[in-house]
Amino acid sequence: MVNDHTFKVVAKWLKDNKVKVLEWPSQSPDLNPIENVWAEGKKRVRARRPTNLTQLQQLCQEEWAKVHPTYYGKLVKGYPKRLTQVKQFKGNATKY
Repeated sequence: MVNDHTFKVVAKWLKDNKVKVLEWPSQSPDLNPIENVWAEGKKRVRARRPTNLTQLQQLCQEEWAKVHPTYYGKLVKGYPKRLTQVKQFKGNATKY
């Protein structure tokens, strides 16, 4: 867990080294590709309608294994577009 002291040390280092930091909501799902992966997995598992916890776990593992690596590449490739839209919408939900 990051504490306040760690944040201040990192913030000082970034400033001292003239690293330009973009401002955006840290919890924005539009800027966090794993959120897209979780949403897709949730949709796939829900469509299979698990009826108990054991089945839910099994279906989650099966669906996770089915995600093709190109899906991750697509998310990363689309990142600049999402970033532009988040900036355009000033951190609000985007149309992406």
